[in-house]
Amino acid sequence: MSLPPGCCDCPLPGIINRRDFLDRATVAVAGALVALGVAPARAGALSVRLGRAIWSTGEEHAYPIPATDGTTIDKDNQVILVRFEQRAYAFNLSCPHQNTALKWLRDEGRFQCPKHKSRYQPDGVFISGRATRNMDRLAVRREGDTIVVDVDKLYRSDQNAADWAAAVVAL
Repeated sequence: MSLPPGCCDCPLPGIINRRDFLDRATVAVAGALVALGVAPARAGALSVRLGRAIWSTGEEHAYPIPATDGTTIDKDNQVILVRFEQRAYAFNLSCPHQNTALKWLRDEGRFQCPKHKSRYQPDGVFISGRATRNMDRLAVRREGDTIVVDVDKLYRSDQNAADWAAAVVAL
């Protein structure tokens, strides 16, 4: 392709290249399909995003209720907030085995500890690995359109199973 006289190889302001256009179009189409309910829902499709509390008071941190199933990681407060199958859970960011930050494996639809490969379902239930219990849940409650997490109330499934099981908000 020949360029007009006096023009350089740089893109014109406001003009995007083909790759950027396709990336933006893909995101727009995927968003439209999800909004229309056309996209399939499966555990492996859960998104992961970094987030922050919208307000904090002492040990309580509030997060907007996620619109769709997915995982929000708040590194500042060491909280993982999960919306999964019409429920919200909050977990301690660390693996219960040796306190290593857990990772979300989107393609596999699960959490995994990068240190010793302990694996967990989206609801925190232990699957396999060196850990000996489920992910540690934090106390949660719904206040309007927010989920309030109390990081001072941590429940271990092996020590207080009833509180661990109750640390969930139905949406």
